[in-house]
Amino acid sequence: MMRSRPGIMIVAALGLATGDAWAQVRADGDQLAEESVTLLQEYLQVDTTNPPGNETRAVEFFARIFEREGIPYETAESAPGRGNIWARLAGGDGPALLLLHHSDVVPADPQFWEVPPLSGALRDGHLYGRGALDTKALGILHLQAFLSLHRSGRALNRDVIFMATADEEAGGYFGVGWLVENRPDAFDGVGVVLNEGGRSLVTATGARQIGIEVTQKVPVWLRLTASGLPGHGSRPRAESSVTSLLDALGRIRTHEFEPRILPVVDRYFRGMAVNADEEWAAPFLDMAAAVREPGFLDRLQAYDATLAALTRNTCSITRLEGSGKINVVPPTASAELDCRVLPDQDVGAFVGELQNIAGGTTRIETIMAFTPAVSPTDTRVYAALEMVMQERFPDAAIIPAVSSGFTDSHFLRDLGIAAYGFSPLLVPAQDAAGVHGNNERISVENVRRGTGIMREILERVVHDDG
Repeated sequence: MMRSRPGIMIVAALGLATGDAWAQVRADGDQLAEESVTLLQEYLQVDTTNPPGNETRAVEFFARIFEREGIPYETAESAPGRGNIWARLAGGDGPALLLLHHSDVVPADPQFWEVPPLSGALRDGHLYGRGALDTKALGILHLQAFLSLHRSGRALNRDVIFMATADEEAGGYFGVGWLVENRPDAFDGVGVVLNEGGRSLVTATGARQIGIEVTQKVPVWLRLTASGLPGHGSRPRAESSVTSLLDALGRIRTHEFEPRILPVVDRYFRGMAVNADEEWAAPFLDMAAAVREPGFLDRLQAYDATLAALTRNTCSITRLEGSGKINVVPPTASAELDCRVLPDQDVGAFVGELQNIAGGTTRIETIMAFTPAVSPTDTRVYAALEMVMQERFPDAAIIPAVSSGFTDSHFLRDLGIAAYGFSPLLVPAQDAAGVHGNNERISVENVRRGTGIMREILERVVHDDG
């Protein structure tokens, strides 16, 4: 099911195309920041938990804002309740800039939270709620920068598009993936995307580290199936589908994939070495040598599993399925694996390697696999990200980053569009665990400051005198 409708055109009080109006908008930066806090609190209260998603609720949230501002917009449902929304500000001939975030969030168990996960509660200078970090806060920063451009009335050197999509947390096939296939017009002229994926952190030592994600490990999701003679649970066989599967999984679990440090990963670690403590500074400067040292990868895994995952292909055993009854030995048993491979890895060769590890009696099928791509760092947008963040945080390490996870950026990189994972929200390392975890939160100070940073970045990109 698809729904598409233009927004209702109205005259916006702040949409005056004069220099005085623009000067007023710049003077009202504090007001814009306060609006961000209020809007984020409201957005956190919109239940878009996936499953089932219900992202049309987020579409309605943004539609009301666009109608109030007099900005045309379009919406499309990929399935009932699975809504996507985008709005475009027309500009010059430069490659259009897409501001992308996903409106769905992962489930949260209230019994492990200090506040209700969908409350948007304000406590001790922080906004709490599922999606505060992933990625509703980023969406509000995009929105406010977008609205600021609209309200100023200044000519833009390119189109700027705001887009909120469904289903990223489950693969994006009802969101960006669906739009690419069914509404390619939404991406007309797009040359650069700002999306989630970069890690901007304040480390335990107080050092600031800003990662601008340019590529990511490739997800390869697999299903392993073993077969055997069925029977009664009271008469165990020497070998069954379950025991064969367990043997195969045991070999996979203990297999050590060969470490390889790609040039883009090496650059990332070298950038982090600037602010690393004494234990890690030296190895980060030469990871190709460090990963060959006995015990080093085990120490890195204990220190930071995300960084360890960038050194080699990985597989996590995440789902198991066997008999439907406790007293029946099933004819088949299966497991699902979340594997992530380095961006230069041939997927077919990797699956073949895994088949050899698992053994010939276990069948492997691919559930999902993406193609790798690396975005360039010589664009005007990347330069603006670097410049603004360096001006705001002179002591920060700003690094082209590699993500161990995946985002919707891969759909757009497949189209040849440069995509950068970036957030101006410098999250304390201890709060970063809130992503998909308990008590997800973002500080009000971060939201206010991030609003100004995002607006400044867009001004540098879309105004030729920026």
